[in-house]
Amino acid sequence: MSASAHDHPELGPPQLIEVADRVFAYIQPDGSWYINNTGFLAGRTSVISIDACSTERRTRAYLDQIAAVTPVPVSTLVNTHHHGDHTYGNSLFGPVTIVGHEKTRAALIAGGLPANSGLWDPVDWGEVTLAPPTLTFADRVRLWSDDRPVEVSYVGQPAHTTNDSLVWLPEQEVLFCGDLLFNGGTPFVLMGSVRGAIDVLTTVVAPIPAATIVPGHGAPCDRELIGTVVGYLEFVLAAARQGVAAGLSPLELARNTDLGEYAGWLDRERIVGNLHRAYSDLDPAHPRVNLAAALRDMVAYNGGVPLSCYA
Repeated sequence: MSASAHDHPELGPPQLIEVADRVFAYIQPDGSWYINNTGFLAGRTSVISIDACSTERRTRAYLDQIAAVTPVPVSTLVNTHHHGDHTYGNSLFGPVTIVGHEKTRAALIAGGLPANSGLWDPVDWGEVTLAPPTLTFADRVRLWSDDRPVEVSYVGQPAHTTNDSLVWLPEQEVLFCGDLLFNGGTPFVLMGSVRGAIDVLTTVVAPIPAATIVPGHGAPCDRELIGTVVGYLEFVLAAARQGVAAGLSPLELARNTDLGEYAGWLDRERIVGNLHRAYSDLDPAHPRVNLAAALRDMVAYNGGVPLSCYA
């Protein structure tokens, strides 16, 4: 596809990093809204991809990188969760088996195709069609890349979303964790649970003996990032307790909250959505979170202008 105003060359090109033997992380800068990471295992006869990208242009660029590494076809695509930056490009992989949690399939179908809502800067999505997982699981499934196991497992409860899965490569000690972790960006749990994300990170993710973690956004890292993200989520929960006690709305509380060490992270407006979810977590009687209202509050926190999106 030809270059366009949507290419944003100032972000720099994606990086292809071999994080273990024949295991690659595809890192897209700057990792903000709809600019995610993917990865793949290059086997002798087929490739397993972990997630797609958000747009036709970005997904085709990723597929070109796979083809530059190996001539063998992609046979399997794993979706770590249903969000569009990881799934809208599914249809561009062709006749592959798409693996995901059963809730990932349901959420992707319910969400439908992307559209420009006015909440974010407009995006050129390209020619994408809805392609939900075709092989679903309730708890876990084991795939194989040649003779090396690939363990895909549901985290057990709402965290980043209701349907997050981990992709663990035990022989290579590499963990692809989807958006349970953001490296340099603000975590986002509006569609999941603040408390649940803390629990999953401390009891499910932390015990995994990963030497390398590929987060959903930002550079590959070590296990230290787990504690950093948990610290932010605990900060959100503590702020929410104070806001509930003071009778403040999530937006009012966000505007009065000093983000401190987290102020420099990308997409700081996510504090508003996270507080909406935290209020619900703290009070079982709290009305169900209105996602549309929470997103509008994020735009209000952003000065009333659409959220930056360079996808």
